[in-house]
Amino acid sequence: MAKEQHSQWADILKRRIANVKNDERSDEEKKSEETDLFTKYYTEWRGGVETGESYKSIPRFYYKLPADDEVLLQKLREESRAVFLQRKSRELLDNEELQNLWFLLDKNQVPPVSGDEAMINYEAYLQVGEKAGPKCRKFFTARVYTKLLNNDPYGRISIMQFFNYVMRKVWLHQTRIGLSLYDVAGQGYLRESDLENYILELIPTLPQLDGLEKSFYSFYVCTAVRKFFFFLDPLRTGKIKIQDILACSFLDDLLELRDEELSKESQESNWFSAPSSLRVYGQYLNLDKDHNGMLSKDELSRYGTATLTSVFLDRVFQECLTYDGEMDYKTYLDFVLALENRKEPAALQYIFKLLDMENQGYLNVFSLNYFFRDIQEQMKLHSQEPVSFQDVKDEIFDMVKPKDPYKITLQDLVNSCQGDTVVSILIDLNGFWTYENREVLVANENDGSNTAELDIT
Repeated sequence: MAKEQHSQWADILKRRIANVKNDERSDEEKKSEETDLFTKYYTEWRGGVETGESYKSIPRFYYKLPADDEVLLQKLREESRAVFLQRKSRELLDNEELQNLWFLLDKNQVPPVSGDEAMINYEAYLQVGEKAGPKCRKFFTARVYTKLLNNDPYGRISIMQFFNYVMRKVWLHQTRIGLSLYDVAGQGYLRESDLENYILELIPTLPQLDGLEKSFYSFYVCTAVRKFFFFLDPLRTGKIKIQDILACSFLDDLLELRDEELSKESQESNWFSAPSSLRVYGQYLNLDKDHNGMLSKDELSRYGTATLTSVFLDRVFQECLTYDGEMDYKTYLDFVLALENRKEPAALQYIFKLLDMENQGYLNVFSLNYFFRDIQEQMKLHSQEPVSFQDVKDEIFDMVKPKDPYKITLQDLVNSCQGDTVVSILIDLNGFWTYENREVLVANENDGSNTAELDIT
């Protein structure tokens, strides 16, 4: 075969040499033809496609979004996405199919029963997978089975754990499809207005919110949406990835309100519950003494135990969005989320930005002293002996253990797991008092005694 190809190439070259004498083309034209011929014959010899045609084998992976004035293309894209999502929704298990799956699993359980748990081995697991239908096939894999193995001496898995796994997967896909319907841009993220529409239309499906007045819906939606954006959009881009919404626990908390038997304690600890949202909004109204719908610095100073320092509040109004020097409800919600969740990185980032006055990316001794001086002044006003800043500074650096012994970065605060304590010492007299008296408070708790907050009267 190689000899025949060699002979063919030799004949071609001989003909080329014979025609060179009668060729009146320029050197550039000859060189171009030589290149084309070489490419052609070399590609044929390799058994491939000519490079000039290779682009035809590359699938298209980028489709430009329609412009704002291309209404027809936008509508076509919207309709095609809706059809695609409907098709994906039909691929999910419905209630009847889930019930049938549970019946098959229960019918094929393998003894002995482990405690109260019905179990199934791998052979029976595969048999159920064959009977359950094509929609279930993706759940009956060796990978899923091994993931659910839990030290059973017979190598079995719990039927209930497997069924809960399937239910969770179906729920995630249903929720992903539901959220994607509100993704107007079709790019895998939701803007603030998209998430507001999603939650607004979700309210009638949540029994725990049945008692909410419709006039309060807009405030409830604002309260709910702010938690998503405060924690999932730290760079304040105005959009959140749907994937991030699914990965966090906030949606679980929101959909927990479907439970008609939700306990009072669970409602109070759930940011999205009616009592919680009414509490936050009620606090805002109580602070708004002049009833203009906004909060001034003086009004905000009465927040919580009214012990936030004046210099910290100054920084809040310098850095946060205000209107003629006053704070609206949305900005107030960010403030509340930061102060009520001081252990969380997003909350520490919010407060750190306020403490980092010169936007240097770190706190130094000067920064710490600047904020702690106001704590010392408040202690004097309450007839308390001011604590030495030098002592407090040393304790803060000992708690944080920053990489640079003279600078504390946001990452240092997060890594130390003491960030909430540090910021409380610097911005809140009651927080500092709690830290200073921590040993007494712990002793009183062990004794069952009631502990009072700092007396500021």
